[in-house]
Amino acid sequence: MDQRVKPAPHEIRTARADNPKMRERDLSAQLGISEAELVATHCGDGVLRIEPRVNDLLVGLESVGEVMALTRNESAVHEKIGVYDKVQPGDHAALVLGEQIDLRIFPKAWAHGFAVEKRDGDEIRRSLQFFDASGVAVHKVHLRPSSNLYAYQKLVASLISADQSQTIVLKGVVSPTSPAGEPGSVEDLRDRWSAMTDVHQFFGILKSLKLSRQQALRMVGGDYAWELADEGLPVSFDQAAAAGMPIMCFVGNHGCIQIHSGAISNIKTMGPWINVLDETFHLHLRADHVRELWAVRKPTKDGHVTSIEAYDEQGELIIQFFGQRHEGETERDDWRFLVENLPRLSARTAA
Repeated sequence: MDQRVKPAPHEIRTARADNPKMRERDLSAQLGISEAELVATHCGDGVLRIEPRVNDLLVGLESVGEVMALTRNESAVHEKIGVYDKVQPGDHAALVLGEQIDLRIFPKAWAHGFAVEKRDGDEIRRSLQFFDASGVAVHKVHLRPSSNLYAYQKLVASLISADQSQTIVLKGVVSPTSPAGEPGSVEDLRDRWSAMTDVHQFFGILKSLKLSRQQALRMVGGDYAWELADEGLPVSFDQAAAAGMPIMCFVGNHGCIQIHSGAISNIKTMGPWINVLDETFHLHLRADHVRELWAVRKPTKDGHVTSIEAYDEQGELIIQFFGQRHEGETERDDWRFLVENLPRLSARTAA
C-alpha cells in the first residue's frame, strides 16, 4: 500500500500553476492524489462544491442547452455534443434519452461534485464535474459557446454545497469483477443464454450464475462468443466508417454509461490512441490497453444481436459496439456481416 504523505492544498495549487497545460487526470496521478482532490484544492478560486443530486442536475441541465457530455474510464473517453433531453429521473438508475446525449446514470456512485471555471486567455471555460467516493471522475458536463449561461448559473446556485473546504474524505470503491461463490455450469449458462429475449437480461444471468462477463464469454461456446484478433478493433472502425454504417458505441464506468448512435467518419490513429473526431462525437480509445477482444451474439425476441467487446488487463469492459437498431427491429445485416468476418484469434489452449 502506498504510504506517501499527500501534498497539502497549497502545494497542489502550486503544482497546478507550474503545469498549466497538463491535464488534471495526469497531474493528479503525478502527485499521487485523486482528480477530485486536485479540483477541491481550488474551492474559492474558480471552483464551487455542488451537491451531486443527480435527478435535480439532469432536470436543470435541460434548460442549459447545448453542452458537451463526457464519460470515461481508464482506457476510453467518450464525448458527445448536444442537449440533455428526454430526462427520466430515478434513484437507482436515471436516463437521458436525447438524440445526441444518451446516458444511463447510477446515482449512488456519485459522491462529489464541483462547478469549475477555468480561464483560458480571454475565455472562461465552465464545467460541472462529478466523482465517485474514491475521487475518480464518473461524468463531466462542459459548457459550449451557445450554452444558456443564466440557466447554468441558476442550476449551480440550486446545487451549491454548504461545505466549501479544500480537502475531501475519500473512500474505496469495490469493483464487482469477480463474483463470490461457486460459478454456474456451462450447461446452465448455455440454457439461460439461449433463452434470452432481451440483451439487458445478460446482467441477471451473470449475477445468478456468479460469473464475470469474461468468464461467461470463455465458457459459453463459439456459437455465442468468439475471441477476435487484435487487428479486429481498428479494422472494425475503418470498415464501419468506410460504409457509413450507423453503430452504437458504449463507454462507461460504474456511475455512468454514455452511448453514441450513428455513423462515424473521421478516424485518426495517434500512437496507441484510436480517435473518432466527428462533429458531435469524439472518442479516444487506448488500443494498447485492450487485452481481449470478443464478438458476442445474444438472442432477443427480434433475433440475435451481435456486439464487439473490449476488455482490459483487469477484466474490466472498456468499450462495446453494436449496429444501430431500435426496439422491435432486427439487427442490421451489414453490421452482422462486418463482425462475423473480422479476423479471429485461434482458440486458447486449455491449461
